[in-house]
Amino acid sequence: MKIKRLLVFGLLCFAAIFGLGAVASHAAGTDDGSVQSKALSKPYVVYGAGLASEDKNQINQTLGVKSNYESLTVGGQDYAQYINSAGTSDASMISCVALAPADPGTGVKVNIENYDGKNNITQVTSQQYSMVATMAGVKDVIITVTADKAVSGESALTGVYKALATDGITLNQQNTQAANGVLDATQPAINENSDDKSYPGKLMAAIGDVSSQLAELKQKQDQLATKEDIQNMLNEALQKQGIDGKTSQTVINNIVISLSQVQKAPISDASSYIDNAKSMASDLADSVGDKMADLKDFAKSADAKKAEGFFAKIWQAIVDFFSNLF
Repeated sequence: MKIKRLLVFGLLCFAAIFGLGAVASHAAGTDDGSVQSKALSKPYVVYGAGLASEDKNQINQTLGVKSNYESLTVGGQDYAQYINSAGTSDASMISCVALAPADPGTGVKVNIENYDGKNNITQVTSQQYSMVATMAGVKDVIITVTADKAVSGESALTGVYKALATDGITLNQQNTQAANGVLDATQPAINENSDDKSYPGKLMAAIGDVSSQLAELKQKQDQLATKEDIQNMLNEALQKQGIDGKTSQTVINNIVISLSQVQKAPISDASSYIDNAKSMASDLADSVGDKMADLKDFAKSADAKKAEGFFAKIWQAIVDFFSNLF
């Protein structure tokens, strides 16, 4: 009987540890309601409503779409919903994206793929997509972007947000709007420095660092930085990245305004955002080119299923043990 009692006690401790761990994990997710709190359950492909139907197969090949990808379409109404910019027509929604789960801690990695040998995303860079999506509350996903004709690429994130919402991960609209403001504010600087392939990564790294600092200030000291404070932080971050001389004052002013909006958005109240933004900034500082992710970054769903099966078997053994006691 003594051995049985010890076994019961040990199993109860085991169950409590794993049970409390699950509760703690859930609580951590709900604590950061502005940030994606659960992993994407499956991959998605999202077509722009303006995609020519005859190009769909090649788009799938370009994005690496497989049979397990759920397909969606985004139009002007979706753009208005997620970006809050009315007046966008379905025909202008050209960019297409694939969204796949990544292993925990990956962050947001973006690949822009050439369509028929040509990069048709003419303005937005992988690094911009990555940091802006992080500011919107996205994490641990691989985003692949392409288009069948030349477009700026600004509407591509609409597809990301719609896919997440379809998967049960609805991001805060104020966050997505504030994040898109950063995209708009940084685009002139990216265009002005199009000859410097390292510039986008360094610029978005600087912005990510400042955004992390602003979130920390808001959470730990319950303060909002003034625009003057934000400009000083940004100037220091740009200098640290060695691009202060390449970024015009007009652009800096617009970025300061956009960062001020991110600071006021719920994303800056999320405890995990401080580290998410800081980690993403670190990754972006040396990021060059259109490809940020490779195969090792994608979630190993087979391994995840094995782990889930392992713990399910352990739990069933506990249930069976107690059932046999009575």
